[in-house]
Amino acid sequence: MATPSLLLLLADGRFPAGAHAHSGGLEAAVAAGRVTDLVSLEAFLAGRLATAGLVGAAFAAAAHRVAVDGAVDAAESADAVGSTARTGMLARSAVRSCTLAQLDVELDARTASPTLRTISRRQGRALLRAGRAIWPDAPFGDLPATSDGVHQPLVLGQLCAAAGLSRVETATVAAYGTVTGAASAGVRLLGLDPYQVQALLVGLADACDGTAADAAQAADDPPERLPAAAAPLADIHAEIHATWEVRLFAS
Repeated sequence: MATPSLLLLLADGRFPAGAHAHSGGLEAAVAAGRVTDLVSLEAFLAGRLATAGLVGAAFAAAAHRVAVDGAVDAAESADAVGSTARTGMLARSAVRSCTLAQLDVELDARTASPTLRTISRRQGRALLRAGRAIWPDAPFGDLPATSDGVHQPLVLGQLCAAAGLSRVETATVAAYGTVTGAASAGVRLLGLDPYQVQALLVGLADACDGTAADAAQAADDPPERLPAAAAPLADIHAEIHATWEVRLFAS
């Protein structure tokens, strides 16, 4: 079982996974004049939570479920003996790998922007490096061995399982991360009062918890039935942002 400190550590923007370099699409939205003050920032964050937040949290929770089920299978296999135990463990690992590969494909299909797909996989690689350094015995080898990396929510789900977090806690970390990074970027991009921005996040806490609860429940569904909430304008902004020669954030 995880300690409260581990939950806080994984939700901390200073966790070495590169999240601080991204604005969650806010930089492009500010440049387009769609976010100009606290009121419009709150609307942006609420929309992000209902779309990217829900989808990312659901896929993180689903990856967590795969890891936790695998840990139970491994414990059961330990009660067996010899080649029977090894064969059973290999078969279960193959099932977990297949499910995670399906999740990766489904999340790819839900990410219309090629730029956002690249960013998600880049963040996944960074998070995986941190996870392997901190929890070297975790079964990260079950993740798809793709050349460009695995989507960040899937790595997060596996990492949270290694830390002993529950499925709801995993979804909470994922949902929380979709709004806090953009909120922090708002302080830099718009010169907003950081105290007021933090108050704004407090006001979104119930919505964040509700999104996490919905995502954790949805994780019981097969990969193709997981949430598919979309934000077409965010996809367009991401593609435009990628063409800029000068920018504060990677996305």
